Amino acid sequence: MNVEDIIKTNIKIPLHKRTIIHLSLVMNKIDEEVSTCLKPYEISIQQFNVLSILRGQKGNPANLSTINERMVSKMSNTTRLVDKLLLKGFVSRNICKQNRRKIEIQITKEGIKILEQIDGILFETEKKILENFNETELHELNTLLNKF
Repeated sequence: MNVEDIIKTNIKIPLHKRTIIHLSLVMNKIDEEVSTCLKPYEISIQQFNVLSILRGQKGNPANLSTINERMVSKMSNTTRLVDKLLLKGFVSRNICKQNRRKIEIQITKEGIKILEQIDGILFETEKKILENFNETELHELNTLLNKF
């Protein structure tokens, strides 16, 4: 039963609870759409996030804690994600020459290539997700979400 079904049954749900339920449903719908977009590339949302973070390093390596800090989902197991990306050839992992306890992760040319392939289709997917909003509404929504 979704929120609309509950509302139709005249069950009183406090506004704050209904808002949280709506936000959860929207988040799940966005994850579904983005996952579907990434599926042909055999890459998860979290793996895509790691690759995007590494691309943002502009050729400089990052360590696991840096990646973890910048992850959208803090629940992700960054080590496991990096291991999967290593197997696909999208990242490299090296021991830092100055500090042998530090592991440096860098996006590879293959990783950049896959992101470039995904960029266009993800842009279109994001536009489709938000197609029911005009620019003013999107600004207003962002303003409201910034209150979190």
